[in-house]
Amino acid sequence: MYHTILIRYGEISLKGRNRSKFEDLLINNIKFALKDLPYQSIKKAYGRIYIDCSSNWEAVVDALQRVFGIVSLSPVFKTELELDAIKKAAQTLMENAQGSTFKINARRPNKHFPLTSMEMNQELGGFVLRNFPHLKVDVHHPQIELHVELRNEAAYLYHTIIPGLGGMPVGSAGKGFLLLSGGIDSPVAGYLTLKRGVNLEAVHFHSYPFTSERSKQKVIDLAQILANYAGRGEIKLWVVYFTEIQKALQRSKYPELNITLMRRLMLKISERLAKRENALALITGDSLGQVASQTMESIHTINAVTNMPIFRPLIGLDKQEIVDLAVKIGTYETSILPYEDCCTVFVPRNPATKPRIDQVLEAESQYDLEALIAEAVEKTECLTVTKSVELF
Repeated sequence: MYHTILIRYGEISLKGRNRSKFEDLLINNIKFALKDLPYQSIKKAYGRIYIDCSSNWEAVVDALQRVFGIVSLSPVFKTELELDAIKKAAQTLMENAQGSTFKINARRPNKHFPLTSMEMNQELGGFVLRNFPHLKVDVHHPQIELHVELRNEAAYLYHTIIPGLGGMPVGSAGKGFLLLSGGIDSPVAGYLTLKRGVNLEAVHFHSYPFTSERSKQKVIDLAQILANYAGRGEIKLWVVYFTEIQKALQRSKYPELNITLMRRLMLKISERLAKRENALALITGDSLGQVASQTMESIHTINAVTNMPIFRPLIGLDKQEIVDLAVKIGTYETSILPYEDCCTVFVPRNPATKPRIDQVLEAESQYDLEALIAEAVEKTECLTVTKSVELF
């Protein structure tokens, strides 16, 4: 039925002289999202992007709904800039619309078209009333709103607006490293960071045989889901060898500080990998006060180990809000699979909730931290995880 998809974007339009760079990046991400689908062309107009596709437009729309930077989209009828052709397209659209009230909303960027926007509203409104006597006009709360855009090259008609993800195109805000566990929170943090345009890589800490190969596969599956939202449809996953560090921490004289020590070492290792890969920030799934390592005091002490910026997109969300987001983006069912990661296997009985930096430095002095970090980095495995064929 439809052969063209109209795409709208939001924040990009505020970028002034840099606007075209953001538009071109969004178009590149759209091309990656559609690389396995049939389409003829992608065209850019002021404030709009148009995709011509001769078939399977539903699959095109589905793929576009996972591209950050798109605020909304509509399947549209594209027709000549001639009144009879526009009326014919309007009749076809209204025949398939559901509702008893309607409104015509015409826009006229093409100032050479002989009718003004108001005149077009009146002309098409009268046409619809004559051909669909069961319909009534309601300009305030219509059940059907028929949009008509009169542009230089063609007229576009539609009555359906499908919401997109919004945000910024992935790749517009630099590279960040996500600390990806097998839990609910960190994949959601990754999703929200992608939404702000960050090119994401993930780092996971694996402690085989204390954590199983199934727990590792679980994280790979989570990265695969996140890759559906990444600009190029793939995410690099760095799997860190963390076994020797976990063994060493179990010999600590200060077991209540083990989670704090572990998180500090994770940040040090992630920072080293991030700098090597030219990333500018770390991202975690911390939510203030949720667990012992996420109290204000714990975050302060853990943060002190690095000068690299740490983004915490979930810091003000409660658990139910995070769960709702996980369900929405498709990570929840994988996150709750019963395969534990190193953060849950080695939780001490009474973890410190208000650790001090001086206490932690004293506890760390019993280890050769540089040797432990160097071994973990040297044995780190890099995987390139591509998006799944179907998200849900």
